[in-house]
Amino acid sequence: MAGGNIQFQQFLADEVRKVQGIYVPVHAGIIRRLLVRKTAMKRLHPNPDDEFCFPKIGPNYEIVSAYEQEYRRIRQNPSNERFVSKGAREPLTVERIRPDGYMIMNGHHRWAAAYRTGFRKIRIKIVNLTQEKDIQKMLAASEHDRRVTLDLDEVVFCTDRNEPAEEPLPFPFCNIYRERLRLGIPALFRYLGMKGYDVWVYSASYYSMDYIRRLFRMYHARVAGIVTGTARKAPKGSHTREQLEKRMKEKYPLTLHIDNSAVTRIDGRTKNFAEYTLSGNQETWSREIMDVIEGMEAHK
Repeated sequence: MAGGNIQFQQFLADEVRKVQGIYVPVHAGIIRRLLVRKTAMKRLHPNPDDEFCFPKIGPNYEIVSAYEQEYRRIRQNPSNERFVSKGAREPLTVERIRPDGYMIMNGHHRWAAAYRTGFRKIRIKIVNLTQEKDIQKMLAASEHDRRVTLDLDEVVFCTDRNEPAEEPLPFPFCNIYRERLRLGIPALFRYLGMKGYDVWVYSASYYSMDYIRRLFRMYHARVAGIVTGTARKAPKGSHTREQLEKRMKEKYPLTLHIDNSAVTRIDGRTKNFAEYTLSGNQETWSREIMDVIEGMEAHK
């Protein structure tokens, strides 16, 4: 097994060298994202900026070995797939890249196990994560000089089945968009737009930017900015994040950050901030936020 680990480590280092400083993420059209559910292993490339590829951190071979055992069961008999873990059945999350193939965003250990097991193809889910050029376009198209920021995973989407939520979308859209919006989100976003705020939503998860935009459109909720995959690391030597944050501050001197329990007002010019606590009542969450903003407007 140790010899196999060393062999894979060399293969991984070679693959990283092939793509490092060369790959460029490109937009994948909706037809490709809907129809391409599997790809050849040779078209998949590890992400050089993921800790999986760092020599001093590298793969966790206990995790790789556990997936290998499950993949061998599937190779022996494809009908065994229903008996393996949910993780082993999950597709790899990938981005389309130029000059060829796909960059792995989530699922490196499964990819390693599939390679070591001898798989020729593996399931994938293609996403279009927010890129620097996308943020620049959204900034250029934004209408206001004030913004509101919210976290998709922790604030906008319900994390508990018992949380008050908006009504599910009608069939068949409810099968496409499975996320549950917190009760009051569409009304809150409409209110914020009327008050002169651009709404920006962020997510560490690997959602396609266009998927999130269409989801909000289905609820008649407009957002100015969508940033997904925030957990990924920027390429080495890149100052993109700092540059974009600087542009954000230049564009939006005033920012409101909304979470589950408070509204925080940040004045980028004076560096002052103020926090307004919410009651925690999920039924009245959006109404309380509107009341807070009305109070701010009255004391300007």
